[in-house]
Amino acid sequence: MEKNGNNRKLRVCVATCNRADYSKLAPIMFGIKSDPQFFELDVVVLGSHLIDDYGNTYRMIEQDDFDIHTRLHTIVRGEDEAAMVESVGLALVKLPDVLNRLKPDIMIVHGDRFDALALATSAALMNIRIVHIEGGEVSGTIDDSIRHAITKLAHYHVCCTRSAEQHLISMCEDHDHILLAGCPSYDKLLSAKNKDYMSIIRIWLGDDVEPRDYIVALQHPVTTDIKHSIKMFELTLDALISFNKRTLVLFPNIDAGSKEMVRVMRKKGIEHHPNFRAVKHVPFDQFIQLVAHAGCVIGNSSCGFREVGAFGTPVINLGTRQIGRETGENVLHVRDADTQDKILRALNLQFAQQYPCSKIYGDGNAVPRILKFLKSIDLREPLQKKFCFPPVKENISQDIDHILETQSALAVDLGGTNLRIAIVSMKGEIIKKYTQLNPKTYEDRIELILKMCVEAASEAVNLNCRILGVGIGGGVVHQHELIHGSSFCAAELGHLVVSLEGPECLCGSYGCIEAYASGIALQREAKKLHDEDLLLVEGMSLKKQETVTAAHLIQAAKLGNAKADDVLRTAGTALGLGVVNILHTMNPSLVILSGVLASHYINPVKDVIRQRALFSVQAVDVVVSDLNDPALLGAASMVLDYTTRRIY
Repeated sequence: MEKNGNNRKLRVCVATCNRADYSKLAPIMFGIKSDPQFFELDVVVLGSHLIDDYGNTYRMIEQDDFDIHTRLHTIVRGEDEAAMVESVGLALVKLPDVLNRLKPDIMIVHGDRFDALALATSAALMNIRIVHIEGGEVSGTIDDSIRHAITKLAHYHVCCTRSAEQHLISMCEDHDHILLAGCPSYDKLLSAKNKDYMSIIRIWLGDDVEPRDYIVALQHPVTTDIKHSIKMFELTLDALISFNKRTLVLFPNIDAGSKEMVRVMRKKGIEHHPNFRAVKHVPFDQFIQLVAHAGCVIGNSSCGFREVGAFGTPVINLGTRQIGRETGENVLHVRDADTQDKILRALNLQFAQQYPCSKIYGDGNAVPRILKFLKSIDLREPLQKKFCFPPVKENISQDIDHILETQSALAVDLGGTNLRIAIVSMKGEIIKKYTQLNPKTYEDRIELILKMCVEAASEAVNLNCRILGVGIGGGVVHQHELIHGSSFCAAELGHLVVSLEGPECLCGSYGCIEAYASGIALQREAKKLHDEDLLLVEGMSLKKQETVTAAHLIQAAKLGNAKADDVLRTAGTALGLGVVNILHTMNPSLVILSGVLASHYINPVKDVIRQRALFSVQAVDVVVSDLNDPALLGAASMVLDYTTRRIY
């Protein structure tokens, strides 16, 4: 008793609406009833259970020796869309009085029927914890919407498959409140096939019928396309008449369109046809035996995927009502069941086949897991359910200090000679810039970057700037959005490899664009030429302690130094090859070269594109940026773009 936070029994209300949901709820009800020291069970019956045309199926609940606390007549007859809505409304009117009297701790709701939506809505509004059975599944038609709506109202979830569990998590449900148990009906049906079945077959289909030589048909209206589903049912009956095998036809459920489907059955004389047995209801224990030994099951009921799959019985699924269901090998889909011939061909392919038994929906041990799950529910927990939304960026509150602040970014430009950091505003204005000579070692560079960032961040406070982040690197813009990549490392364009035997790059690889065309790379080549007395030409001079830089290499090339010009052309070619790779990968409409070296590279890059690129991308525009400090502005844009977007 201590586990649920109370010293009394856990009062559980199980509400059942129809023959289908009772087959899943009954095993749980038996389990609850068998543990009277912990649970107190109240059974509420409503929906089509109480209608004669649908078999008065509440009687099977009584036959199972359950005390029915309340019978609620909630169905408005008409079997059309309006009647479904009115039935939900009638249930909502009647349920509050029942729940007020029962005062359950937990309401167990099954599935995706409109009756179940009324139950979940009433319980949620009356602050009753809801346990939803079979949430997270995908089928088709309006059932999906109802099922997922109940999921959002429910506090706890018992699902049948791994995929359903993942769907619930994707729908932001609390993983701690989700139990992967399997389908409760499997606890009974997996041990049922070897029981005496011949007497059951003879009761429902006749003394002259053998196992695997008959068909079970179970087809319901599709509420989102009633007219087509009625036509499909008519074609199905025509195909079954032509196929000439004994067939057990179960009446459709109470959804909109069912009245018209019954009219089709009677118009074709199905209830009096020698090959057909038309019934409103078969007890679940007997239904299991009938589908387990059938030659084929045809229609659009979920039982073809769930219960029937456990026996490997062939199934023909008609139309779209169950189109999203997980299925075993035994199911053949006829999605566009628009001709009798197509359905006949499916019958010829499937009838009397035998498939492997499927345990997608359960292993026969669901009920013990569910009972343990119910016992773990702590009634002391807050009733308000929590949703596990994916992390989102916090909105900036409307605080006067935030309004007066200038939203900014720290931009880092790690150049060959200088390390530059700037505070950049949302408008692209460089508010303050810091420049230091770039140290030679990696460790010293990182230390200097951190020191300069701390200095700039401290200064930003005095400048009334709110730093949103620090940005460094190249960029790719797609549909006006900066591409960041899964780990914010997209567009490391300088490390595209353009030669397998190129010079060593600072990243540790060889042949990167940066190893050829960066300021550091040009400085390295300039120093090599200078050490060999091949750099300086007439019109150039270099002081004794002056450091050789890329600028000296550019100056030498301008003054006619052929070797310096070769270095720049090689660097431009390497950059051009990298651009060609980008053109073939991204197919951009514009390539912008920026930095002090851009004007020296633009012609070699265009030459390489003309010589090496596919004809389809050669028309790309290649331009030199006319921005001041484009590297700093580009780095800042990475931060400002990401931190101000209101998306996940």
